[in-house]
Formats: sequence, C-alpha cells, structure tokens
Amino acid sequence: MSQLYADILVGPTASGKSAVAQFLAQQTPPRPIISADSMAIYRGMDIGTAKPTAAERAAVPSFGFDLAPPDQPFSAGNYLAAIRAAIPAITAAQATPIVVGGTGLYVKALTLGLDPPPSNPELRAQAENILQTHGLPALQAATRALNPAEYAKLRDPENPRRVIRAYELLAAGHPLPRPSDRPRPPMAGLLLPSDELHARIARRARQMFAHGLVEEVRRLRQTHPALSPTARHAIGYEEAAAVLDGRLTEETAIRQVTTRTRQYAKRQMTWFRNQADVRWVEVTPRDDTERLANKVRQIWSALGPTRLCP
Repeated sequence: MSQLYADILVGPTASGKSAVAQFLAQQTPPRPIISADSMAIYRGMDIGTAKPTAAERAAVPSFGFDLAPPDQPFSAGNYLAAIRAAIPAITAAQATPIVVGGTGLYVKALTLGLDPPPSNPELRAQAENILQTHGLPALQAATRALNPAEYAKLRDPENPRRVIRAYELLAAGHPLPRPSDRPRPPMAGLLLPSDELHARIARRARQMFAHGLVEEVRRLRQTHPALSPTARHAIGYEEAAAVLDGRLTEETAIRQVTTRTRQYAKRQMTWFRNQADVRWVEVTPRDDTERLANKVRQIWSALGPTRLCP
C-alpha cells in the first residue's frame, strides 16, 4: 500500500466510533471509510455486527465490508489483500481515508503488515474442525501439544481465531510471531468509563434481538447451511441460533451476548493499550457525535495521517 495514508479511529465495541467516523467522512469533500472489523467482512451478517446501514455506506466510498460469504474462512491476509486491491478506488476519492474498527489484527495488518507465513488452508481446516467438534479447550490442548514452549507465548489464548492461527503455524513447524520492533502506529481512540460502556453493550445486545437478529440467522441458515466456524460462533449469532433451536430463551441469549461482548471489549482494550499508540478521547455524557468528531479531528490534525503498510 505504497504512499497510502489514513486517519485511524479505534475503540472497543459499542464505543460509538463508527458513528463518529461516518460523521467525519460525510463532511465536504466526502472521505472514504475503510472498515477494520473482522465480522463486518461477512455478507448477510448485518444486525449482529452493527454494520453501517446501506444508506450510510452509499453516502461515502466504503471499503472492508461484505468481502466474503459467511460459509467461507477469511483471514487477516485475505482482508489485507482485499484492501490492497481496492487502493485505486480508495485513492480515486482524492481525500484522506478513515480507518475505523476494533479488530486489532486488522489495524495491525493495515499499519505494519503481516510478517508470518500465509494461511495454510488444510491446517486451518483441521483447527476449525477441532473447534467445531470439541470446543475451544480441545483446540487449545491440541495446539499446546504441538509446541508447549511456543504455545506459552501465545497472546490472548481465549481468542479462538488466535488459537486457530497458532495451530496453523505450529503444525507447519513455524514459530509464533514475535512482537514487532517497529514504532507503534499513532491513532485516535474513544474511551468510555467502564460502567457506561457496559450499559451501552447491554442496550446494543437487546436492540439486536429487537431489530431481527434471530430472523437474520434464520435467513443465513437457509442460504448458507454450513457457516464457517468464525461466523457460526460470532457473538450474537451463536446465541440467536440457540434461540432458533430451542436451546436458549431470547432473554437468556441477550444476557449471554452481553457477557461475551463485555469480555471481547476487555480484550480489545488490552490490545490497543499494548500494541498501538492510541491518543484517547475520554467520552463524557455531554459528548454527542459532533462534539466527539471535533475532538477526534483535533487529534488527527496533531498526529497527521498514518502511512498504511507497503
């Protein structure tokens, strides 16, 4: 991505970053948005991923959305390749793009590149089969058995996607990636008090079901009977499927989604604090979208755009 620069906005799920990015992108001249969300890449998975609406995406050049069907595996390498392929369209807008998202690996791919070996479909399929058939603890154990010393270095072993990738690498005889000595990319981020973030997460979980998440999963099953493990176990989608199957009540599903989302937000914050140079905007009750957008714009002006990976 030679000579492509962008302003970056990150934050945990439900922090309001997408609304702020959309507000800024719709100013004159319109700016492209590049999504860095590993669930927004799936077509047909809209409600549970809180994607921008079709109208919002049509209002500005939008990239990183709907890149794959939900029955296909999709790696960070696939994501990076898709964004690289979109460079001519991104630059055609003649405005600095906005990268927005909460998937740290995608942000890292865009800003620092991907150094480890490419994905191995056969080994990835083995790992996904273990996860699907026996669950995350079995996948963790199988991965640990391949190389206990390397497995001990795995960051976030509760993240199934990280464990799948670790299995791929270790089964192929590769070490796990080491922390980069390159400078951390500077970016803006939205930071909420924990109690406010948790309240937003709870409201969002309830709204997703109210807005038709169960029906969305029903439609997905009709068009894609065998979802990829990542899509099938996505927060909200796994619970909505359990409601359809009669294994959970909707109220219990909402509680489980809320709990899983809070855990995910905690992992996101850990990544951003340890892996990126984030200048945080502390969100207060007085901050509406426009006020937050002005604060983010000030940080971007001070930092200057970040060069995306070559």
